[in-house]
Amino acid sequence: MKYSSKKIVQSLTEILVAKQITHTVISPGSRNAPLTTTFQSHPSIKPYSIVDERCAAFVSLGIIQKIKRPVVACCTSGSALLNYYPAVSEAFYQNKPLIIISADRPKEKIDQSFGQTIRQENVFKNHIGFSANLIEDSSEKGLRYNERLINEALNIAIQKQLPVHINIPFSEPFYGLEESISVSPKIIQHTPFDKVLNVNELDEFAKKWNVSKKKMVLIGQLPKQTLFQEQINHLLKDPSVIVLHETTSNINHEKAINSIDKTIFSLSPHNFEKIKPEILITVGKNIISKKIKKLLEQFPARYHANIAPNGNIIDTFSSLTHNFETKEELFFSQFFYLTQPHESDYQERWLNLKKEKHQKHQTFLNQCEFSDLKVFETVLQQLPQNIDLHLSNSSIVRYAQLFDLNPTIEHFCNRGTSGIDGSTSTAIGSAIASSKQTVFITGDISFFYDSNALWNSYTPQNFVIILLNNGGGEIFKFIPGPDQTNALKDYFATEHTLTAKHLATMYGYQYSKVIQLNDLQNQLQHVFSHNQPTLLEIDTRNVENATILRNYFQALK
Repeated sequence: MKYSSKKIVQSLTEILVAKQITHTVISPGSRNAPLTTTFQSHPSIKPYSIVDERCAAFVSLGIIQKIKRPVVACCTSGSALLNYYPAVSEAFYQNKPLIIISADRPKEKIDQSFGQTIRQENVFKNHIGFSANLIEDSSEKGLRYNERLINEALNIAIQKQLPVHINIPFSEPFYGLEESISVSPKIIQHTPFDKVLNVNELDEFAKKWNVSKKKMVLIGQLPKQTLFQEQINHLLKDPSVIVLHETTSNINHEKAINSIDKTIFSLSPHNFEKIKPEILITVGKNIISKKIKKLLEQFPARYHANIAPNGNIIDTFSSLTHNFETKEELFFSQFFYLTQPHESDYQERWLNLKKEKHQKHQTFLNQCEFSDLKVFETVLQQLPQNIDLHLSNSSIVRYAQLFDLNPTIEHFCNRGTSGIDGSTSTAIGSAIASSKQTVFITGDISFFYDSNALWNSYTPQNFVIILLNNGGGEIFKFIPGPDQTNALKDYFATEHTLTAKHLATMYGYQYSKVIQLNDLQNQLQHVFSHNQPTLLEIDTRNVENATILRNYFQALK
């Protein structure tokens, strides 16, 4: 084994391993060579080499989503570090422990006209849990100071589930090597204080809950959780409770509203006011549906409790009255002891609405021509059991919200900042760390924007990309506003004639393309069973997708 002779690198590596942080995604460079050689050599470290730093950070995020442990992204100095920022901000708002480790020039070289040199200290300060700016001091005192900062950063990443940044200045030489690690760094373990729910506040809220006949639980993005699913099952035994949840919530129940926009998009404010909740509990991360956010802000519940494991006060509808700093499973475990069902027709009224809209949905889809909407119905019906399904942002995740999804599938989407950048990289990172097959459904703009994600040596053979190519940002043809300007084609939708065929060939993907429904149905019979990564491109650019979607929502009225 060959390890860097720099003691701080040896200390850092040993502390990472001691805290069971073993996945490192490395982007090549010279100044981070001490880190690269040590991570690559250490028997407990699993290294990956990803050239594009922006992709590398999102690959790291995808691995985190699967292993539910911190992952390191490591880069050289200069602008390389700034390419991590999109993934850092996404990790910040997803509460994912992405650990950024950057090499830097010595402090006296900053702003002195040296190459690959920028002001790296605290560069992520607005979207980071902690910034550890190490010093270049190999003395015993200097080493202990750096080890304390490293421990603090990693403990915050683990406990608060936030990204952290460790910045390390290195002077040459970078390639001094030793046969073994010669340091025994201090490992600072931190036992978090488990916050106990305020019994009085919980009891007060439960009393309000118990007398209400119209209760709503709205669930945003969450990982798949067996206990929480069981708690939702129990909650829905109460006829005064309705649960609205999004595709990304990974919750399923026949008595829940799983397609929020399908159910409420055509509702007038007057009709929603009749079924608005008296009391509301929100759980999970960002809500996708703009309609439910608008209606709950326009017609707020009298009481609104948010379950916030990180303690952040999120008042999306300007109606928050209670903020419970705890995990959702712990909240409901204690809440159920204080609650009792209430006779009501509230759940029934919502379920009747769901049934009505689903029948209209199915009638429209049965007659729908080949289009983005029909493609989604067809693809989702053919997905295998027990896979991981990643969805890109913009139109893709919103189309998915309109359909009933397979309860054996776990759904992922980067809804922290909801950008189109990094979706493919995240899906590949997740696939690398998953024992299950990963399928990624993406739009064309998002796919081509992140095409460097395909440039790696780790993509599993059963990874499948389903690319919906409608020739531009179709969402801008649907939402109000852009079509009233002269800039729709070139500046909003950014229409194009690109195809993924040559990218697929270059990166070794099995490629096929379809332009009609029969071909799609035939391809879906075997696209999930190839023995190499597969890319299925579905071309709908000659279809009036926005018009069909408008007609669909009109048909739901």
